[in-house]
Amino acid sequence: MRAACTRGSEEGVGMLWFWILLRIVLSPIMYGAWWPRNRGMRNVPKRGPALLACNHQSFADHFFGPLPLMRPIFFIGKGEYFTGRGIKGLISKAFFTGVGVVPVDRTGGAEADAALQTGLRILGEGKLLGIYPEGTRAPDERLYRGKTGVARLALKSRVPVIPMAMINTFRLMPPGQPYPRLGVRPGVRFGEPMDFSRYFGQEDDREVLRTVTDEIMKAIEKLSGQEYVDRYAAEVKAEMAGKTVRPVEDGDEGIAED
Repeated sequence: MRAACTRGSEEGVGMLWFWILLRIVLSPIMYGAWWPRNRGMRNVPKRGPALLACNHQSFADHFFGPLPLMRPIFFIGKGEYFTGRGIKGLISKAFFTGVGVVPVDRTGGAEADAALQTGLRILGEGKLLGIYPEGTRAPDERLYRGKTGVARLALKSRVPVIPMAMINTFRLMPPGQPYPRLGVRPGVRFGEPMDFSRYFGQEDDREVLRTVTDEIMKAIEKLSGQEYVDRYAAEVKAEMAGKTVRPVEDGDEGIAED
């Protein structure tokens, strides 16, 4: 318990600098330069835990997603973001800590289970937890099949699930673009809380996990207006890069951002 409290305090302190920067410095610049269209903020609770399930189009999502909220959003990231060496490693750790990415604590076992336990801990602390069910940034402007970790988190935590859609951020900052483009108007939309109480206690049923995940992705699709592709984004990205396509395994739940 004491270790969990210590980690929570460190995450809060680590994110404080980014939160101050976003609110005081970046917010006026971002609203002035890009005039983002934001909707549905009232659907996000002002206090208490909630799971925000979002499409992932761009690196810019980390900035424009939390912009209209008065609460920080925490995400779960791969441990490699925090273990680099030298100046580059320190910068990477500082940045990802600042934008609310929490490293997976693997002391309890396999990565999928460790990511789940990390997410449950964050929600148990009454925080907002963001998750990208696609598991990685999409290779284009379409919405891809969700991994079932979002469903397992939703059913185990029993917190409100808020669908969240990033708008135009792929055009704003596509892969290889070092900074957001001017002339593109991004935004974020938050949908109404989703109720999955009818599935509580069935978080180990694969069919239930797939059903819940698909319902969440359908809600994101409705918010975003994206074309839906019933394939995993990681597989499509591998094909586009000419790499061997590794089928996504059941154990790869996509809780931690790749």
